[in-house]
Amino acid sequence: MIAEQQTWERAEVARSASEAMHTPDARLIGDEANLARYLNPPMHTVYPLEYAYALLGDVRGRTVLDFGCGSGENTLLLARRGANVIGVDISADLIALAQRRLALNGLPGAARFIVGSAHDLPMEAGSVDVVFGIAILHHLDLDATSREVHRVLKPGGRAIFQEPVRDSRLIRALRRCVPYRQPDVSPFERPLTEREVTSFAARFRDCSVRAFSLPFVNITQALPPLRRYIHSAYRLDGALLRRAPILKPYTGVRVLQVTK
Repeated sequence: MIAEQQTWERAEVARSASEAMHTPDARLIGDEANLARYLNPPMHTVYPLEYAYALLGDVRGRTVLDFGCGSGENTLLLARRGANVIGVDISADLIALAQRRLALNGLPGAARFIVGSAHDLPMEAGSVDVVFGIAILHHLDLDATSREVHRVLKPGGRAIFQEPVRDSRLIRALRRCVPYRQPDVSPFERPLTEREVTSFAARFRDCSVRAFSLPFVNITQALPPLRRYIHSAYRLDGALLRRAPILKPYTGVRVLQVTK
């Protein structure tokens, strides 16, 4: 398994180097209206990323690990919310980009960065109040990652993740009929299953999960003529899932919170 993890990580480092090379400074400067969405979002929001940030609560002065920080989009937001941020990523190129992002947005040095593996975090046990990861678990070996997240959290600490999930056999079959793969997708990433989410959370004392994104949301995002309706699609998505939770297996995103 260690050899397989190393293969995954080498592929991710290669993909990340290409991403860093093709990211201009203009894309690193945050849009203030968009950033404001994540500073104090409501718990009832219909947007998964807003919900992940709502779960954070008040993190001023707390140590928050941006788990798989990449180019620092969430590092910037966490720093804006007053957290003591540590960004960890396997890619030195993306960490350099994250540092550049903070500087361009007026927060140079607002986070500490570590180049390291999510499967073997170079951090002390019990050193983190919150682990925050967006679209990272589906790149990783879940058992090793769960163990490491649990290890670095303080007692009572929380981990919050937003991940792609494909749990419907019908949707998995339909997706196999569409062989398109986005160019920025690494070869080893895959949507999780509900069983994998449950297994990841098993070593924690508490877990909550909320589902988002019925298929029409993804279709609206993917087709340029429909993108103007994306906010309406999310509102409909939220309303349907509140009234018909039986639709959960057909959703494509989960936001989970686990507590040590």
